[in-house]
Amino acid sequence: MAIERWLVHVVDDEESIRRSLDFLLSNSGYDVMRWCGSESFLKGADKMTPACALVDIRMPGMDGLELQQEMKRDGFNFPVIFLTGHGDVTMAVKAMQEGAVDFLQKPVDRQNVLAAVQAAFETMRDSEERLNRKEWAKTQLGRLTSREQEVLDGLACGYPNKTIAYDLGISSRTVEVYRANVMAKLGVHSFADALRIAFAAGLGSERRWLSEHTLLAPR
Repeated sequence: MAIERWLVHVVDDEESIRRSLDFLLSNSGYDVMRWCGSESFLKGADKMTPACALVDIRMPGMDGLELQQEMKRDGFNFPVIFLTGHGDVTMAVKAMQEGAVDFLQKPVDRQNVLAAVQAAFETMRDSEERLNRKEWAKTQLGRLTSREQEVLDGLACGYPNKTIAYDLGISSRTVEVYRANVMAKLGVHSFADALRIAFAAGLGSERRWLSEHTLLAPR
C-alpha cells in the first residue's frame, strides 16, 4: 500500500510499457513520472525528491546498468528495480550486486510490480532509520572526551583493557576508569548498550585502530 504518494520514475523506451506501469502505479496510490530513456531521466528528474526508479535494463543509448552507475555518480539516491527480458539474467544479477532492489522479468506481473515498489520504499525508510540512528549515536558520543571515545573504540574492537592501555600508552587501571566514565556519560546500565551506541556511530574498526595507533601489543 502506498504511503504519502511516493514518486516512482518509470524509465523504458517502450511507450506501451510506460503507459501500463503508469496506470497500475497511479491507481495504486503512487505518483508516476515517465521517461523514454536514460538521458531524458538524468536531465529531467529531480534527485532531491525521494523516489524509486523502475528501469528497463536494455534500452537504446545508455542501458539500464549504465544508468544505474550514472545515478550513483550524479547523486540519485533512488532504489532501482530493473525490468528484464528472459535473456538478461546475468545482467540482472550484476545489477543486484550493484545495489538494485529487485529485477522483474517481462511481461511483468501486476502484484510483483507492486510488491517490488513497496520493498523499494521500505528500503528507503530503513536507510533513513539507520542514518537517524547513526546521527543519534554520534550525538551521544559527543558527551565523551576524545580519550574516552578512544577507549570505547578499542573496547568495540574487542580488545582487552591491557591491549588498549598498551596502544594508548596508559595503564590498565586508567582504561577501567575511562570505561566507567563512558558508561556513566552515555547513561547506560550494561556494557552491551554502550557497544550498541559505539557500533551505530561507526566505532569498532580494527583496521582503523591499527592504522591510528603505533604502539601495538601482541593480539
